[in-house]
Order: sequence, then structure tokens, then C-alpha cells
Amino acid sequence: MRCTVFGTGYLGATHAAGMAELGHEVIGVDIDPGKIAKLAGGDVPFYEPGLREMLQRNLDTGRLRFTTDYAEAADFADVHFLGVGTPQKKGEYGADLRHVYAVIDTLVPLLRRPSVIVGKSTVPVGTAAELCDRAARLAPEGVGVEVAWNPEFLREGFAVHDTLHPDRIVFGVQPDSQFAEAALRELYAPLLAAGVPFLRTDLQTAELVKVSANAFLATKISFINAISEVCEAVDADITLLADALGYDARIGRRFLNAGLGFGGGCLPKDIRAFMARAGELGANHALTFLREVDSINMRRRTRMVELATRACGGSLLGANVAVLGAAFKPESDDVRDSPALNVAGLLQLNGATVNVYDPKAMENSRRVFPTLNYSTSAVEACERADAVLVLTEWAEFVDLDPAVLADTVRAKVVVDGRNCLDVSRWQRAGWRVHSLGRPSLGPAAA
Repeated sequence: MRCTVFGTGYLGATHAAGMAELGHEVIGVDIDPGKIAKLAGGDVPFYEPGLREMLQRNLDTGRLRFTTDYAEAADFADVHFLGVGTPQKKGEYGADLRHVYAVIDTLVPLLRRPSVIVGKSTVPVGTAAELCDRAARLAPEGVGVEVAWNPEFLREGFAVHDTLHPDRIVFGVQPDSQFAEAALRELYAPLLAAGVPFLRTDLQTAELVKVSANAFLATKISFINAISEVCEAVDADITLLADALGYDARIGRRFLNAGLGFGGGCLPKDIRAFMARAGELGANHALTFLREVDSINMRRRTRMVELATRACGGSLLGANVAVLGAAFKPESDDVRDSPALNVAGLLQLNGATVNVYDPKAMENSRRVFPTLNYSTSAVEACERADAVLVLTEWAEFVDLDPAVLADTVRAKVVVDGRNCLDVSRWQRAGWRVHSLGRPSLGPAAA
């Protein structure tokens, strides 16, 4: 079967390669010629494990190609996925839908056969219904255009797996839909044959599923971080508390990892856009709790700076601080709203000399914070450090040998911003360990 994917950023490029991997003929479409040239040459402009190989494999078979030509895409297929970005509006909480509208306004007048436009982007509820009306006005006479919504649930670092082995497929259709569901069932036939649940809904429910999932995850993270603040006040251990909660099947242990909080290009902007849309619909009181979720999350960054200050003896002025991690999560080079990079910048503003290292996010970090110092390895970043901050839980940092690192630093002080280190191991190597939500611990007795 043939399909197109409009937008070749993180979501679009992954989905285009994934559809080709499932055996379909796919064209990825973008208005950025540079991005198209890179992808056509097998070069992924961001880091995602396994994606480069999947992209190249399907370029080689001829099932996947890329273009900037909307007319070519309109003629090529009858199913068109919409995967463009929906960033937060500048100075507002709401989502900026200009890229979504631009695709509809450009593509629909070029269609010559009955077609389905399938939204993948995260949008405010009601957007799909609006696009139905917009498409109906723009479609050539006699050409039926259906709009459907098929939200993505990709996790950065696991996007290839989540595309080929999703937890579920949610598919919203308009009330008078005639062919959208059949087209999507054919496209996803290999996944459905493997037993992936398929949920058909109305458009508004499909839109709400995505933002509700993100709001719930954000709430769970901020909940454990709020409890972490209480733990800090009484010297309790948030990691043991989370373990105890996790054994309750009604709660579960996942996303109960207290630490520096969430970031990236999805959760922060999605919960803010959700609040904004609820207000527009007159249901603002229903989501006021998300303001506190957002506030707790941002507070963790300030708390990390306070903890680093204490670790450096009460002042950051003149302190040499190693920051391990810049991406918002491991197995990613994404620094959008990254807590780690935000903290690094705050440390510098408070007078510290900051040396940053991340296995994959160095180039992106330099663009955002060019005034920070960047190192080529974790060991180099830690040279003559007064404190070592672990702010992204890359396996490389979790597996660091504290005994080896001890010969590099000026003071054996580590601040665990993700509660990912083996504290007793660092203590035995003579380190003082500071953590969010746990008592600070000195070196183990000889």
C-alpha cells in the first residue's frame, strides 16, 4: 500500500521509516530541502537508536523516498499522515497549529481522488473537526477528503520499537466516515495480526487520549517529586518509599523515579496546551491541578542548584562543577526544555565554572548554551571538579567507576540528580553523595 508522511522531524521521519519497514511504499514530505536531502542520503538529523539503520534499509529497497513536492505526494497516495510540529505559542500556553493548517491548505487542493488525511501530531481537542471543515472547503469538486486521528505514543530512545510494536493503535474517525478505517486497518495489518489492540473512536476522543496520557505521566512524575520534597524535610529516602508504593498493583513502579523532573518537546508543552484548551472550552477548573504539576517540575531545577551549592560548601562562586548529561533523557540528543542543561546554565549564572559532557547531545547543547564549557568525555569534564552532578541517567554515567574518577576531581563530591547511582559503591570509594529526596551521605567508614 502507498502512503505519505508530511513533516520529517522526530515523529514524521520515524513514522515514514516505520511504515516502509511494514512493507508499504512511502514518501516523506517536508518544506525544508536540507532536511529532505539528509534523509534521502540516509542521514538522520537527530539521534534515535536503530532509526538510521531502518531508514537506510528502506531507502535501499526503494520503498522509502523523500520530497519537497506536495503535488508529487498528492498524486502518489490516498492516505496522507500529518506529522508536523505543534510547538507552544510564544508567550502563551496554547499550541501553535500554523504548520498543521499549512499542510491542509497546500495539500487538499491538489488531491484528485478520495483521500484520507490521518493526523499523528499532538493537537488541542477539536482541531480534527476544524480540519474536516477546512478540508471540505478546499477540496476540488467531487473529491471526498476524510480526516482521521491516529495519535502517536513514541518514547524518545525507544521510537523504533514503539512504532513497530505499539501498546495500542487508537484511531478516531469523523461521524460520516466511509473509508478511513478500512485504509488504516490495511496499513496496520501486520501489527493487528500480531495482536496489537485497535481502538476506533470519534475524533475528539482520539485527540484527548494522547494529551491525557501525557498529563497522567507528568502528574505521576510530579507526584513522586512532591513527596521527595517532604522526604528531604525529614531525611526520609524517596527511592525506598517509591519501591514500597510500586508493589501496589494499583500504582506500579514505573514513572515513580524521583529526581530532576521531566523535560523534552512533549510533556511540558502538551500539559500547558491542554490547560489552555480546557480554559477555552470553559472547563479550566478541571485541569487546574496541572499548573501545580508544572510548578513542582520546574521547582526541582531550583532545588538541584540549591543542592549543588550546599555540596560546594555553601557558594558556587568560583566552584568548578562537572555536569554529566545535557539531553532531557538518556538515549536521546534532544535538549528542548532539558532540566540538565537548564541547571547547567543556572549554575553558571550563580558563579560556577561549568563543564558539560553528554554522549549524544553536545552539538545541540552548544547551540542553546554556547557560553558553557564542553568536554569530550566524562573524565575530562570531571578534571579538578569541586562537585560532579549526574543530571541525565545515561548508562555510561551510572557505570562510572568512582575509584578511578577520584584521581581526577579536586573534591570527592557527587550530586545524583536522577537517583540512578549505587550510593554505597560511591561511599566505599570515599565520596560524599548528595541526592534529591534522600539524606546526604558521607564516605563509608574504613
